[in-house]
Amino acid sequence: MNTTQHGFAEINGASLYYEVAGAGRPFVMLHSFLLDCRQWDDPFAAFAATHRVVRYDARGFGQSSLPPAPFSYADDLFGLMQFLSLQSACLMGCSGGGGTCLDLAIQHPQMADALILVDSNLDGYRLSDKGPPPLPLLAYFEARQRGDLEQAVELSLVAFTDGPRRKPGQVNPAARERTRALSAALFSRPPVPEAVPHGLQPPALDRLGEIRAPTLAITGAEDNAMLHDIAAIFAARILGAKSVLIPDAGHHPNLEHPELFNETVAKFLAEIE
Repeated sequence: MNTTQHGFAEINGASLYYEVAGAGRPFVMLHSFLLDCRQWDDPFAAFAATHRVVRYDARGFGQSSLPPAPFSYADDLFGLMQFLSLQSACLMGCSGGGGTCLDLAIQHPQMADALILVDSNLDGYRLSDKGPPPLPLLAYFEARQRGDLEQAVELSLVAFTDGPRRKPGQVNPAARERTRALSAALFSRPPVPEAVPHGLQPPALDRLGEIRAPTLAITGAEDNAMLHDIAAIFAARILGAKSVLIPDAGHHPNLEHPELFNETVAKFLAEIE
C-alpha cells in the first residue's frame, strides 16, 4: 500500500495544500475550478501504483489560502513543482486546472512531459463568439453574482454535470452528490475581490502551436458544446494532439466513470512512456 504524504507549501504568498504518493515518473493532477483536489481520489490512488502522483488544492480552493492580491495559477504550479523538486511531470487538469496546465506548458515547455486536458478551459476563448450562453449556464453565473449559494450549486449541477441533454435522474447519483458536496464547500468560501488571477499575454488560445508535449483531450460526451469546441481546437492546433470522448458523462467524467477514465489515461501514458 502506498503511503500518502501531505502538507502545505508556501508558494507566491499563498499556502497550498498538497498530497504526494507512489514512486516513478511524476504525474501532477489539477482539479476543476468547481471542486478541489478530492476530485482525483480514484485516479490518485490508481496511478500511485506506477507513478509519483501529486495533487493539490489550487489557491482559493479546498484547504489552500487565497491572499488578497493578484496571482497566476500557472506560477503557483511552477512554484509547487519546484518545492517538490519536480523538474518535469505529466500534467492532468480538468476545466480550470487544464487551463493552468496549458499556461505552464507554454511558459516552461521543459516541465511538461505530457498534457491530459479534461473538459479543459482555454484562456482567450470567448463564449460570446459562439452566441449567447446556454440558459442554465447564464442562470448559474447570475446566482453566483447575487450570492445565492444554494441556487448556484444546483444550477452548476444542471449546467455542468447534467449537461444540455440529460435530466438529473439520468446521471450517476453518487457522482452527482459528490460534485454537489465539493461545489458547496467551494461556494461557501467568502469572496476575496483583490485576488484576481491573470494568465498569459498573448493568451493560450493564440499560442497552442508552441506546445510540443504529447497531448490528450478528454471530454465528457454530455458536457456543454463550448467544451467540445475547445477540445476540437486542441486537436487542430496542438501538434499530434488526440481527442477522446467519455460517453454518458458531463464536466467531470472521472467521477461518473472512474474505471473507463483511468483506462483511457493509462493507455495514453503507456503510448508515450
